[in-house]
Amino acid sequence: MSASAVLESDRVRDTGRRNTAVLVAFTAVTNLADGVVKMALPLLAVRAGGSPAQVTGVALAISLPWLLVALHAGVLVDRVDRRRLLWIVNVLRLLAMVPLLAAAASGDLSIALLAAAGAAIGVGDVVASTAATALVPAAVPPAGRDKANAWMAGAETVFSEFAGPFVGGLLLALGAGWALGATWAAYAAAALVLLLLVGRFRAGAVAYENGGEAPAATVNGQIAEGLRYLWRHRLLRSLSLILTVLSGTWGAWLALIPLYATRDMGLTPGEYGVLLSALGIGGLLGAVTVTWLNRVLGRRRVMLADLFGTAAMAAVPALTADARAVAAAAFLGGLGGTLWTVNSRTVVQRAVPDAMLGRFSSASRMFAWGAMPLGAGLVGLLAELAGPRAAFGFFAVASLLTVPFFLRAAARGAAALR
Repeated sequence: MSASAVLESDRVRDTGRRNTAVLVAFTAVTNLADGVVKMALPLLAVRAGGSPAQVTGVALAISLPWLLVALHAGVLVDRVDRRRLLWIVNVLRLLAMVPLLAAAASGDLSIALLAAAGAAIGVGDVVASTAATALVPAAVPPAGRDKANAWMAGAETVFSEFAGPFVGGLLLALGAGWALGATWAAYAAAALVLLLLVGRFRAGAVAYENGGEAPAATVNGQIAEGLRYLWRHRLLRSLSLILTVLSGTWGAWLALIPLYATRDMGLTPGEYGVLLSALGIGGLLGAVTVTWLNRVLGRRRVMLADLFGTAAMAAVPALTADARAVAAAAFLGGLGGTLWTVNSRTVVQRAVPDAMLGRFSSASRMFAWGAMPLGAGLVGLLAELAGPRAAFGFFAVASLLTVPFFLRAAARGAAALR
């Protein structure tokens, strides 16, 4: 290798490391802010005198955009410069926080304002999550993508689901202005961090599988392209359907475990917090070890482990109310969830053309994220009819039924899972 080639290789590697650090920092800060928002806004709705339906509506306003605008967000991500889009989205989130800060300062927070701000921040989350994932192939060379995806997935899990709500609770105890002000500052910091990214981040030309057909010009046409690509790619379609089942199980577990933990397990709020922390610890360990596990066991076995981890997370509370056993199963669920997320993202980034990444990711996530509220609703119905343990058992069986489906898909797409 010539000296110039060595220098170029070193430059690409250094740029990849820098961009990985920037993307991980951006993901951590924005997910911390999102975690605070998801915890704080419903509680502020309670303080504002909201009824149960109104409080639930505020929480729903934050998550509903994944069902309503995900496909259109994917088209947007594939049409514009992805770094610039992330920056614009963060600025819009900052603007959405301003009326909340003003209302908190005057003591005039209303349900309508909380719901509107939650919806705006939720739309921002959809666009930002899709754009950040699609941006990785342009920001990080292939050799570093497993690591970048691992740390980004770990940051999402730890900061959004655990650190964010914990910090939000502490700040909200000081006052609504503290929680909302800290969230505004986090979004501002994330916007500044994006300026450190190096490279060009507009989607490239699409390499279609249909013989070079010209891309659709309309939004609906481009949405249809993304859905068709997902459906026609056998391995990616299978992974997406499996993830839909797993996400439904996660939605069911998260919806039912608060009642089960306090009523059947007899846990105090502090003990319940420790139980939930097992998910985050497992997710963090998965982010740290996924590269090593892929090297030792292979990507297919590592992804297969998540199916059993998710099934165990649902099966153990169906069998016992012992807190230590349920926490251990939650740890396995968090560990497996990160392992699946990292590896599935890497597979997608290798298989999907750059100009299709936004639409493909948004379509896949729409099904996965949409399955979570469906799982939550179904587990509530099952718990009413047959009891919590039977409800947990139903989703444990559903998760296990994905195993042969995954093995068949992995055998057909063995090369992509190496």
